[in-house]
Amino acid sequence: MILSDVAVTRPVLAAVVSLLLITFGLLSFDRLPLREYPDIDPPVVSIETIYPGAAANVVETRITEIIEDRIAGVEGIRYIDSKSEDGRSVINIEFSIDRDIDGAANDIRDRVSAVLAELPDEADPPEIQKVDSNEEVIMWLNLASDRMSVPEITDYASRYLVDRFSVLNGVARVRVGGGQIYAMRIWLDRRALAARGLTVADVEAALRAENIELPAGSIDSEERQFTVRIKRNFQTADDFAQLVLGQGADGYLVRLADVARVERGAAEDRLFFRGNKEPMVGIGIIKQSTANTLAVAQAAKAEAARINASLPEGLEIKQSYDSSVFIEGAIREVFKTLGVAILLVIIVIYLFLGGVRAMLVPAVTVPVSLVATFTALLALDFSINIITLLALVLAIGLVVDDAIVVLENIHRRMEEYGETRLVAAYRGTRQVGFAVIATTVVLVFVFIPIAFLQGDVGRLFSEFALTMAAAVAFSSFVALTLSSMLASKILPPVERQGRLSEMVDQAFKKIRQGYLKLLRGALRHAWIVGAAFAAILAGSVWLLQHIPQEYTPKEDRGVFYLLVTGPEGASYQYIAEYMTEIETRMMPLVENGEISRLLVRAPRAFGNYEIFNNGIVINVLSDWSARRSAWDIMADVRKRLADLPGVRAFPVMRQGFGARAQKPVQFVIGGGTYQELAEWRDILVEQIEQDNPGLVGLDWDYKETKPQLQFIIDYDRAADLGVTITDIGRTLETMLGSRRVTTYIDAGEEYDVIVEGERRTQRTPTDLENIYVRSARTQQLIPLSNLVSIEEFADSISLNRYNRVRAITLQANLGEGLALGEALSYLEGLVKEHLPDQVIVDYKGQSQDFKYSGASILFTMLLGVVVVYLVLAAQFESWLHPLVIMLTVPLAMTGALLGLYLTGQSLNIYSQIGLIMLIGLAAKNGILIVEFANQLRDAGRPFHDALFEASGVRLRPIVMTGLTTMAGSVPLLMSSGAGTETRLVIGTVILSGVLAATFFTLFVVPVAYDKLAHRSGSPGYPRKRLDREMQ
Repeated sequence: MILSDVAVTRPVLAAVVSLLLITFGLLSFDRLPLREYPDIDPPVVSIETIYPGAAANVVETRITEIIEDRIAGVEGIRYIDSKSEDGRSVINIEFSIDRDIDGAANDIRDRVSAVLAELPDEADPPEIQKVDSNEEVIMWLNLASDRMSVPEITDYASRYLVDRFSVLNGVARVRVGGGQIYAMRIWLDRRALAARGLTVADVEAALRAENIELPAGSIDSEERQFTVRIKRNFQTADDFAQLVLGQGADGYLVRLADVARVERGAAEDRLFFRGNKEPMVGIGIIKQSTANTLAVAQAAKAEAARINASLPEGLEIKQSYDSSVFIEGAIREVFKTLGVAILLVIIVIYLFLGGVRAMLVPAVTVPVSLVATFTALLALDFSINIITLLALVLAIGLVVDDAIVVLENIHRRMEEYGETRLVAAYRGTRQVGFAVIATTVVLVFVFIPIAFLQGDVGRLFSEFALTMAAAVAFSSFVALTLSSMLASKILPPVERQGRLSEMVDQAFKKIRQGYLKLLRGALRHAWIVGAAFAAILAGSVWLLQHIPQEYTPKEDRGVFYLLVTGPEGASYQYIAEYMTEIETRMMPLVENGEISRLLVRAPRAFGNYEIFNNGIVINVLSDWSARRSAWDIMADVRKRLADLPGVRAFPVMRQGFGARAQKPVQFVIGGGTYQELAEWRDILVEQIEQDNPGLVGLDWDYKETKPQLQFIIDYDRAADLGVTITDIGRTLETMLGSRRVTTYIDAGEEYDVIVEGERRTQRTPTDLENIYVRSARTQQLIPLSNLVSIEEFADSISLNRYNRVRAITLQANLGEGLALGEALSYLEGLVKEHLPDQVIVDYKGQSQDFKYSGASILFTMLLGVVVVYLVLAAQFESWLHPLVIMLTVPLAMTGALLGLYLTGQSLNIYSQIGLIMLIGLAAKNGILIVEFANQLRDAGRPFHDALFEASGVRLRPIVMTGLTTMAGSVPLLMSSGAGTETRLVIGTVILSGVLAATFFTLFVVPVAYDKLAHRSGSPGYPRKRLDREMQ
């Protein structure tokens, strides 16, 4: 083995190479970005179009369908999800994960710009935004004051604070949330307008004509030039009140103040945002894509502390939601776990080898291999995140394995053959060099197929897999260089070994003797081993059917949301009263210290103020050690709010992946008209109510209960009187909705001028009688009630489409004991049994992730088995030997499944990745026995003697490597705090799987080798035969 030969003969070179690996690893560590998860969120582009005052069905036909038709051909679209609601159209386009988000957004902008002429003039231009994980707000700071109103706080934040946070290193932009933006509000009195012979259109025309600032050329003297500007006269509410609208019959000038109430107020005051019962405004920090989340959050906190000192009296910035707390907590826990794992592994090595000097040889490979791995992470453009750190924790048990195999063989040669440590290091490393490289190549090739996984899961776990592969590859290199060199320098001679070392050796001799007795019995009664093997396989099939399946384990993320929904058509006052009551009922949880910030907002949506029947409560929880589990707190909240009669309130935990605050079950039915879809939905809901397996808080997004008024225009009469439908529509839009007519400037900032009818005079349909329009023919005022009749009806507040098909989504939380896989299977069964064939079934959110991740992981698992088998076949130059080695893989999997079943955990993407890892871990031990048996057969030993000696000699390294791998996973089971649930799953799989693999390898592999490989040759046989025949 050239590598180990050079290391033993040139010790300084071996030491320098390892020191260089550490140096470059530390440099890379310093430059790697830090984030919660790898960048796995698919590129999503959203198109939002505001159409004030428009009904949902108008928005769908005039905006949503037109834009959808135009963008459908853009490359790489996975799905299009659209929602048309009163006053707003939102289209979300998700692209395949390898699509560049900037290119995708530019393609969408090009397509949308081509249809702008087809959209209604009154609609705002479509706002196109990139929605990826880097556009998420990572931190909310709250601005509260006991002396300033919410519009004043909002104005102060926009003017003075946004820019100060925007210039911080790593900040992409700053969002102001929950604020009320200043506007000049003009509240029209319909009776006053009618009395003076004016209409809404007259007011709007006067505002547009008078409130302007125009350049008026210049005046040139002989030596100077003066620019002439017409000063804008309208800057305050009093200025606007004096705006002249017309002249009365007696020559009196009719001013705006005569027909309207003018005030500087909020553009929309029907919203509130409170934190711990204090009204406040949020400042949201959005980081740049490559920025370090923790560094940006710390810089923002430091800047907030600096700004606080100079704020006006009574105004204060408070810390609120901060995603870096979970990331920092989870990463701190993983680093802690890393330390405990290293300590446990070193203790195991010390107990097995019985001496500090012997223990040092494999122990030094841990820091060298792990630190060197950071170089690979930087080269592959990865980041330090929970997944890569988890890979390093699991790698601890693996990186010492190669060094243990090398050390154990050197130690054995010194003991059995009396060789000096230098000779034993030289020959011993050569003897096991092939086994070390074979196990490393197998482990690396198990992980490489994971890197080829498609979609979100592929992006997520390719970082995990390649981190593991890099760590294992470095450990193999270090084992053959640094470990062999250290063994040749520091191992004590056999006669100078300590008492502990002797005790360990004696104990192992007894264990070995007992094991060999059992092995003889197993070889004599091979059918018992075969029957046990078959029974275990049958057990694994049973376990697979009885272990619940889901996408990710339920995770306590330190923040949960309470989604509140009132009846369709509920007013702002209605929902505000309920949100205040909910806030009062939840305040005891703030007072007892379990919730640190209780943020209440109504309505829920940003940007659309046509819908007021919902709200959201964001519950920022205290540190994990200072409270109950989030699930217990959520159950407590459910109990506190159970008797609220007028709203439905559901606590929801935010997901780790995709950052979605929504229910896990998202079941889509499409393929018909909305009436047909509503009938199908009713059938499903009825069936679920009869036999509910545990779906909690069942809801749907199409509710045809929103009270609406339909204005039917008598077209002939309107035409006869010279009134156009546009006049009627615009008048109603202004009086009953609101229209932004023009702008004004105040202290250098521009604000909207908004015209609307007095709300107190339009509470019933009969109030229409005092709204007038002007006849284009006679110039007379005509009451709208002469031209319009009103019908009352109920319809849905929002019309949803999925992949350009009209669709309804059923949403639900999962009750105790119901897994996501079971819930979706149950719903699919109901559709097959009770609904017609034309129904299109689809999934959203976590349900979609679960559906599409399972198939790709199963494929990867099978690919991993095939790749490992082929790699082993190439190494052993045999088709039989790899089969013998691979027989332990299903046994290890069964052990892992049993571990999950006994601990009540689920089969999810973390446990599935653990199972893929087990393919390599289980094969590793079999390689040691088979490879050594082949070596002994090559040396001329009889078949059975070679098998017996190989099994006996390799017992110690197999048990040691198994125990170190298990020791590396134990801290994952013992950990607490942020991210515990995910670590627990992988820890359970690895511990129980490796335990089963280690035990079964010692019996199944020798028995299988004895029965299957009796007539097989060794890898060196063709070369020997060739040499013999050429003589």
